[in-house]
Amino acid sequence: MTRQNLARAAATLGAVGIVLLATPAHASDEINIDHVESANGKVSVLLAVDKLPGGAAPDLESLVVTVDGDVVDASAKTVEAGEIERTTVLALDTSRSMRGAPIEDAKAAAKAFLDAAPDDVKIGLLTFSGTVQGTIEPTTDHATLANAIDDIELTLGTRVYDAVVNAVDLAGTDGARNVLVLSDGMDQGGGAPIEDAMAAATDQKVVVDVVSLDQRPANRALLSKISDASGGSVIDAEPEALKGVFTAQADALASQVLVTFPAPQKSVPEVNLGVRLTAGNSTYDDSALVTIAVADAGPQPVTHAKSKVGKNAMLLGALALGLGLAVVLGIVMMGAKGQSEAQRRVSAYLGEAKTGAKGKRSGEPAPTSIKESAVALTENFVKGDFEQRLNKRLAGAGLSLTAAEWLLIHAGVAAAAGLVGLILGGGAVMVVFLILGAVVPYLYLKRRHSKRLAAFNGQLAETLTLMAGGLSAGLSMPQAIDTVVREGQEPMVGELRRVLIEQRLGVEIEEALDGVAERMESEDFSWVVMAIRIQREVGGNLAELLTTVATTLREREYLRRQVQVLSAEGRISAWVLGALPIVVFLYLLLIRPDTARVMYTEPLGIMMSLAACVLLALGFTVMSKLVKVEV
Repeated sequence: MTRQNLARAAATLGAVGIVLLATPAHASDEINIDHVESANGKVSVLLAVDKLPGGAAPDLESLVVTVDGDVVDASAKTVEAGEIERTTVLALDTSRSMRGAPIEDAKAAAKAFLDAAPDDVKIGLLTFSGTVQGTIEPTTDHATLANAIDDIELTLGTRVYDAVVNAVDLAGTDGARNVLVLSDGMDQGGGAPIEDAMAAATDQKVVVDVVSLDQRPANRALLSKISDASGGSVIDAEPEALKGVFTAQADALASQVLVTFPAPQKSVPEVNLGVRLTAGNSTYDDSALVTIAVADAGPQPVTHAKSKVGKNAMLLGALALGLGLAVVLGIVMMGAKGQSEAQRRVSAYLGEAKTGAKGKRSGEPAPTSIKESAVALTENFVKGDFEQRLNKRLAGAGLSLTAAEWLLIHAGVAAAAGLVGLILGGGAVMVVFLILGAVVPYLYLKRRHSKRLAAFNGQLAETLTLMAGGLSAGLSMPQAIDTVVREGQEPMVGELRRVLIEQRLGVEIEEALDGVAERMESEDFSWVVMAIRIQREVGGNLAELLTTVATTLREREYLRRQVQVLSAEGRISAWVLGALPIVVFLYLLLIRPDTARVMYTEPLGIMMSLAACVLLALGFTVMSKLVKVEV
């Protein structure tokens, strides 16, 4: 059986940026170059020696490695755990044609592979029939995979090419990777073509070996195309011989030899890598063309003259820079605002501007100011459901900002807070301030939204009373709402004014009121809208209905405020006890950093800090639940 000759060799060589890519080498020798990678100025070669005649042990002292014919100083040893990442994915055919002895023999063979494979080899599992039935990410927990193999069930269909594509993706992108496919039939079509399977294996540099179980010559030839393209092979086997085949594959992993030598000091487009060693009285060799991109020179020491600016002056300059950036951000964000989300929707409804494919209005000039450019860039990352939920929260909080504008401000506050922390106390304080800068705007938005919602619900009973009075005087529903708009207060006035505008644009009054309930997240107002809908359908005295609802809501609001008063002490206690340890730690971090440093630099201090955070969060959550009473 021909082993994979060269799968993929790519890695980053530390700071010097060495990248090594290896192309598959097709050799028929008893030793094979399986994988090449490099890191930290060292090239690592994974060498398969499992096909030496008679199972002879290689003489590692006889190793000779050449690069373009020049001998290099190299060493060899058996691969040990952690020295190089190795991944194998087992792809097992679970179609109905495998029923009976074949699937039982396949399960036994797969478990034998798990038992014989080295402990450090990550093994993944994929089963397929008409579809890819299930996958398990590559892991060193071989016992879990064995349990999964016992639970395999058979279904109709065979999609070999889909299985290869998914198995290659499951193998990941790091280290030496190969896929071992077991199938007894040809691909039945309807899924990925064979070209996709070949491209996936070659593009990702994953070697695909196929165990062909009682396959016809035509089917075997198709499977050979995939294995040959990736540097693997097709192995013919009978059901009763599967265990021996899989065990041999695992033994090959256990016998791999790791060859290492220093990376070349000069970049060359392509080299011929040769490996030769002896076993018994014979000499064996293999070679492969590899591409090596190595930096011509490593980092050179840089000497600096004495700084002409003192430390204090540099800190003051950094502080001034941070303040300047904050001022610029404030100026551009407080300048002329663009259209809000609601304004854009109204403009689109009136046909004032057509929206292009990317959300930009036809004929609208490109962003010219700093603010417009920043917002336009941010809008590329704020899309879909997240944008809708954030716009809803901003509208509920009474902020005339779009989601992109709010996120830009949020990011600016976090960056400014991190810079202030860096100036005040270094890296640790910077991290703390950065977290605070990211959390505080979120808490502000949540607090503002909650206060506005509470104010809205508090005005609801009075609003319904005014509307009922207008209806009793003979006014229509829109006219009664307009009376509230002229005589009421925010936030109720702003929301009902929007209802009137939408109603004048042709939106049903109930739908516009439903929008208020959804935007303000008010369950009470939802009931009001429901009552209005029912009255419109079945008839009745709407003024009397609104008066009754207002009385009920007024009683509920009174009860809610009583609960708030009675639970105030508990809520304040939860906030004080929750914030006190954090405030004390920040105080020590700024005033006595040496005292606080032990809490995040020493192992015991880190463990204590993590335990304190968990207990603090648990205690705050429990106290909050105790004082939270739903009315």
